[in-house]
Amino acid sequence: MLSICGVDCCSNCNRKDECGGCVKTNGHPFGGECIAAECIKKDGADEFLKMKSTLIDEFHSLGVKNLQVNDLNLLNGSYVNLEYQLTNGQSVKFLEDNKIYLGNQIEIPGSDRCYGLAADEKYLLVCEYGHNGDNPQIIIYKKR
Repeated sequence: MLSICGVDCCSNCNRKDECGGCVKTNGHPFGGECIAAECIKKDGADEFLKMKSTLIDEFHSLGVKNLQVNDLNLLNGSYVNLEYQLTNGQSVKFLEDNKIYLGNQIEIPGSDRCYGLAADEKYLLVCEYGHNGDNPQIIIYKKR
């Protein structure tokens, strides 16, 4: 199924029956917003590519050791919305399960852990986690 941004999200998605499809929902799969669809509908595909480039620059400017971002992918919130343990013992999630973010997973050299990145029009999130998202820790969560 074709999407507004041209990415074939459906062929690799195990939740496509719940989604409704990008075109059919006018860029609101899972009932939430898709950062790509919203940007392209408003400003066009070239502006979406500029936004991705800007986000990559913003991630690099954070100064996180060994964080080299080459690309950002569309990621379903339910897949990347990890639960973090705060120092007071409370567990929280910072993202929305029904939203589509731009992000990536970056292996940390010399470690069995990875950086997880997620961004939308308002926030940048960098976390670190082990295999299958085990023991996630927030590195940076900031307003853009």
